Amino acid sequence: MEIPPPVELKLPLIVPHKVLMGPGPSNAAPRILQALSQPVLGHMHPELFTIMDEIKKGIQYIFQTKNELTLAISASGHAGLEAVMCNLLEPGDTVLVLVNGIWGERAANIAERNGAVVQKLQKSNSNDNFSIIEIENAIKGYLPKLVFVVQGESSTGIYQPLDGIGEITRRYNCLLAVDTVASLGSVPMFMDQWKIDALYTGCQKIIGVPPGVTPISFSQKAHNVIFNRKTKIPVYYLDMTLLGQQWNCFEKNLPRLYHHTTSANLLYALREGLAIVADEELENVIERHQRCAERLYKGIELLGLEFYIEDEVKRLPSVTTIKVPKGVDWKNVVDYAMKNYKFELSGGLGPTVGKVFRIGIMGYNATPENIDKTLQILKEALAYSKNDSKL
Repeated sequence: MEIPPPVELKLPLIVPHKVLMGPGPSNAAPRILQALSQPVLGHMHPELFTIMDEIKKGIQYIFQTKNELTLAISASGHAGLEAVMCNLLEPGDTVLVLVNGIWGERAANIAERNGAVVQKLQKSNSNDNFSIIEIENAIKGYLPKLVFVVQGESSTGIYQPLDGIGEITRRYNCLLAVDTVASLGSVPMFMDQWKIDALYTGCQKIIGVPPGVTPISFSQKAHNVIFNRKTKIPVYYLDMTLLGQQWNCFEKNLPRLYHHTTSANLLYALREGLAIVADEELENVIERHQRCAERLYKGIELLGLEFYIEDEVKRLPSVTTIKVPKGVDWKNVVDYAMKNYKFELSGGLGPTVGKVFRIGIMGYNATPENIDKTLQILKEALAYSKNDSKL
């Protein structure tokens, strides 16, 4: 061989333990890490199909839905967004995207790539959400096939209430799709009650599973749209007519279809992440995250810092955005926390780059002890950064 084995690969693997208090991923609970270490099963083994069926029930629980077309995509949360657009939209369809951060912008970009006519309802300030009147006026004006909403915009920390939007989309005969990647488990979600047609979340946030599987669900109305398309779904890997059969979402006498090789170990982890939520019960998970957020808010106020989202009601409990004080280099603060404590705090993303710190309160990490540790390290890192800037 002309190229020798890399010397680095002859050394043992070293992975440091870090506390991840950014906007995701979050640390995994020991029960989930244990699940990842279980033996690999084949993707067509009956034992894995049983686990997939249990996962489907878990997703129906956390989404509060009875939708049959409910499954987990073998990819990161971003794939949920891609799946919504490529399954529900055809070339020339109009989509209305609510934009107050990077994920709304990303949704518009992906819809356009699928040949849709994109209309945006956009805030001049990314630290505000949309009123029900603004949303209805936009739907009435554009009459879209699909309305896309981000419930929790992790780039800005803004929370978008959903109750009532589904009634409007039904009235104007359009579909409602919602991104809950950063929000699910920190705020209420009632997919069926709120008449949501497509919903997805990220497993690496509050569910606390390593990234790589994405829970997603489609209503019967969305199911009908998918199966009555005039054009083929352009992405084979995300085709719900095929994935749905792999996940046994259609007629029960249909054989399980081979679509792709799923990661058995990630499915074990997702199953256990959903089981942890079920054990605690969803309403208690939400309450825990909101209590931790309130504890963080009080600590931030005591430190004399300003929130990017001034109105507490509009803040996403799972991702808090804090304005970077004048004279402080945000990167120095983040680097200090990581170098000295192996503790992850994050800077801004998209419209908030250089403007904010982002603190995540997610899953296994959502404890009073971690909130207090976050505040302690943030205070110390800010003092360091201010002193460093004077040198």
